[in-house]
Amino acid sequence: MTKIRTAAVIGSGVMGSGIAAHLANVGIPVLLLDMVPSQLQPQEEAAGLTLVHPKVRNRFALNAMDKLKKTNPAPLYSEAFAERITPGNLEDDLAKLGSVDWIIEVIVENLQAKKQLISRIETVWKSGTIVSSNTSGISINAMVQSASPEFKKHFLGTHFFNPPRYMKLLEVIPNEQTDPAIVAFMTDFCEKKLGKGVVQAKDTPNFIGNRIGTYGLLVTLREMLANGYTVEEVDAVTGPAMGRPKSATFRTLDLVGLDTFVHVANNVFDLVTDPAEKEVFNTPAILRTMVEKGWIGEKQGQGFYKKVKSEAGKEIQSLDLNTMEYSASRKISSGSLEASKQAKGTIGKLKALLGAKDRYSDLAWNILKPVLLYSAEKLDEIADSIVEIDNALKWGFNWDLGPFETWDAIGLKRSVERMEAEGSEVPDWVKAWIAAGHDSFYENREGQSFYYLKNEFRGVETRPELISLASLKQQNKVIRSNSGASLIDIGDGVACLEFHSPNNAIGADILTMIQQSADEVRSNYRGMVVANEGKNFCVGANVMLLLMEAQDGEWDEVDGIIRLFQNSMLKLKRLEKPVVAAPHKMTLGGGVEACMPADQIIFSAETYYGLVEVGVGLIPAGGGCKELALLASQQVRDPEVDLQPWINAIFETVAMAKVSTSGHDTKRLGYMRAGDTVVVNPDHRIYEAKQAVLRLEAAGYTPPVQEKIRVVGENGKAVMQIAAYTMRQGGYISEHDQLIANKLAHVLAGGNVPAGTLVTEQYMLDLEREAFLSLCGELKTQQRMQYMLSKGKALRN
Repeated sequence: MTKIRTAAVIGSGVMGSGIAAHLANVGIPVLLLDMVPSQLQPQEEAAGLTLVHPKVRNRFALNAMDKLKKTNPAPLYSEAFAERITPGNLEDDLAKLGSVDWIIEVIVENLQAKKQLISRIETVWKSGTIVSSNTSGISINAMVQSASPEFKKHFLGTHFFNPPRYMKLLEVIPNEQTDPAIVAFMTDFCEKKLGKGVVQAKDTPNFIGNRIGTYGLLVTLREMLANGYTVEEVDAVTGPAMGRPKSATFRTLDLVGLDTFVHVANNVFDLVTDPAEKEVFNTPAILRTMVEKGWIGEKQGQGFYKKVKSEAGKEIQSLDLNTMEYSASRKISSGSLEASKQAKGTIGKLKALLGAKDRYSDLAWNILKPVLLYSAEKLDEIADSIVEIDNALKWGFNWDLGPFETWDAIGLKRSVERMEAEGSEVPDWVKAWIAAGHDSFYENREGQSFYYLKNEFRGVETRPELISLASLKQQNKVIRSNSGASLIDIGDGVACLEFHSPNNAIGADILTMIQQSADEVRSNYRGMVVANEGKNFCVGANVMLLLMEAQDGEWDEVDGIIRLFQNSMLKLKRLEKPVVAAPHKMTLGGGVEACMPADQIIFSAETYYGLVEVGVGLIPAGGGCKELALLASQQVRDPEVDLQPWINAIFETVAMAKVSTSGHDTKRLGYMRAGDTVVVNPDHRIYEAKQAVLRLEAAGYTPPVQEKIRVVGENGKAVMQIAAYTMRQGGYISEHDQLIANKLAHVLAGGNVPAGTLVTEQYMLDLEREAFLSLCGELKTQQRMQYMLSKGKALRN
């Protein structure tokens, strides 16, 4: 199978440009093509352009590329990656499709339009080039009905979910004649290169994710209308209480767009023949009315919710479906919702919600039951196994548990008994499975997972790239552990240091485990990975602990905490064995400082990385300032070259609490070092970090030589403090911001020494600690810490 080195995307709308952006993200040059405009726009006429000018002929693709740089959340890992996209059009550039390795069709969801385009593609197509459609539900077989057998072998569906950069799910849908080798290649390529969770679906209406997900949303809407629930009530139940996203039902519909949702639902309605199923996909009149009114969600400013300006500021209003009027949203509370909120974990929350018998518990059951039954009923029709269905809903709709995992969670046998008692028809295969003595669709045996397949348990395929710390714990691979962290044997003589405190915030427990782990690895292992499977890698140090000690005036305790942090990081850095950190998602403050001692950092592509301590009125004091100053000193080794611009850039990044928008973006902010890399698939990061440890060890690893740091000194400090003073005079920062900035400048400059002075790492750590302690004593800093803990956002006082 040839490699995919270049690609072309046809259709530059939101999805097409988003797919092109993600291909560019992973280093694939991509041609972005669209139609040729039929008339000039006023600004084109004013610029003296004509219909034959390339800027006009490529207008749609060029405009899409402009939007990519302005869209939030950003489709590109780095704005610079837009250079990998070449705009064009289908008339002038059609022949160029003959020189790419992968062609993706992303035009309007219309079968005839797609068939016509595919016929044009085949006229320039070269054998070996893979062609795919990004349709969300149109038949893959129907699209290539008139194509040649050779073309059909190379054609399949690749259904990305929106936005392509962020949504994990990618459905691969072969047609009847797709070469199985191409299906296998694309599955592997999309997983490893594009970082996707790939599910193979059958060519049925809306495939897997949209078939089950749309059904679930429609069932929810019908239950709401039948029993008089409000928009807020439904969203209170169908969010985190059920292991679903905070956007729940109606915020999700507003984000997707009601017009898009109706189109997707109609696709199933038009194609299925079973009357009962057809009736479910017959969109309620209320949805059609809202679409007619233009109340289609966020893109038009109103849908089920609307933001309005009031005297108190912005107010979120919700739609009353009886009066079709908006009013202020109200907070929903009940015994079942409160029980779910207090419970731990998704399974605990779901059981608590369903177990408390009230109006909202009934709502949860009445929308969950039909989804479970429908998933079981459609299993053989839409997928090869329950795993594909569960993964599609988890990766495409951000459910914590797929339908069959949910069934296991609430008790398969008990829930089926309740369903039958209520008169529901349960698929025969489910009843047969229970009759055979089973009470779950999944089993775990000594860390190995098994799933239902054709009336037996089949082992879940294990791949070396998927290292599960949770599974390794079940296999008794824990070497050391305390309340905040564990050291786990991940094989081949490599240990993984895992944080598992609340929010992975760093406290004394984690710091103690870092020190103990360093000793353990030094004696018994080849190296160490620092990684975890939490929602975020680490949100920083334990601010609550610091605030309590500061408010009590326990300065020796605060000093001791900072010394322990600094010494732990130094011990990690000086370890005689290789250390590789693999951060993911939010990696802030102390989380960054926990990565800095590593010999190599392997960033997950979705890593939001930054020293943000100024947000709580402090400066980095776990070695963050010292490491950045050392990095600058190493980058500018020539004493004749002015170090100030490098230090100024660091000062700006830290003082403004800048956070990367991706793993790649850490380079722009000055955090990425030579040798640090990015892995696109987050599920592979621990494996990649382990491989990096083994490579370093095989190459004869020696710890970095301790070297002194050249600093900009007193004069350089003055430069930074003048910048802070100017910001204060301009009204951009507060007086307390300026105080923090002055302390930061003092540390980054190396204190009151002459420019060019060489100082030790310990000297810089002492400066960090002194500044940190003094800021802890400031009332306004304590107010910032308190505000962050209570509100979850920074206070600018």
